[in-house]
Amino acid sequence: MKSLFDKISFDCSRNVTKSYSTSFSAAVKMLAPGIRQDIYNVYGFVRFADEIVDTFHDYDKQTLFEMFEKDLESALQNKISLNPVLNSFQHTVHKYGIPKSMITAFMNSMKLDLYKKEYTTIDEFNNYIYGSADVVGLMCLKVFVKGDDKKFEELEHSAMRLGSAFQKVNFLRDLKTDFEDLNRTYFPNTDLSRLDEHSKAAIITEIEADFEAGFQGILKLPLEAKFGVYTAFIYYKKLLSKLKKTPSIEIKNTRIRVPDYQKFGLLAKCYVNYRLNLL
Repeated sequence: MKSLFDKISFDCSRNVTKSYSTSFSAAVKMLAPGIRQDIYNVYGFVRFADEIVDTFHDYDKQTLFEMFEKDLESALQNKISLNPVLNSFQHTVHKYGIPKSMITAFMNSMKLDLYKKEYTTIDEFNNYIYGSADVVGLMCLKVFVKGDDKKFEELEHSAMRLGSAFQKVNFLRDLKTDFEDLNRTYFPNTDLSRLDEHSKAAIITEIEADFEAGFQGILKLPLEAKFGVYTAFIYYKKLLSKLKKTPSIEIKNTRIRVPDYQKFGLLAKCYVNYRLNLL
């Protein structure tokens, strides 16, 4: 009956994705059915870890994170967990040979969010981005290439740059929450209490360079993954475009989002480009 428990675990990870991110879940639906569930499994793991450090303010986050970390180690070692999200994740880790180093890097960045409030150097920032975003892109790439090490090495840099772009857009979008509610400052050498147009432009220029490098990798992805990743790429590009047009004072005071009707329009555009072989 382990297969039934696994099915329930997979359903849980899929529901976590759909409940927490309508945009990401829409992009996942554009992936081939054979790899879709494994991306749900990765997202479920990432989301649960992030929730512990970002939202459980009325609880002992340190203790909860240590419990989650211990359960993760057990799941990876024993290939089973009574936590359905971790049970799903370990399945994907072993199926595609996701290196332990990637998982460790991610957990280390999440752990930083328990106590670190400011990133004052480029190295600190890049190390955090690598663990919180780049390795998530690499985990997904492991799924996309289905064990093809040569293809993975070819696309590794692009996957990291795309992960960085997504994370930095999230930072800019969530500036108000991160700075005011969580008292965090991710962008180094930037006074977010006095974010001006010059500082915003510098951040956006950096993100646009990441997007360009990431797009080159999308063009070389296997067909099973290309449409889904391209859909996520277009959504985040649209979000960045809205942030670029939004005055810095407004970014500090509100959360910028892409309305649902625009998301549907973007999805239709992505589909047309894909079917016309414009990728």
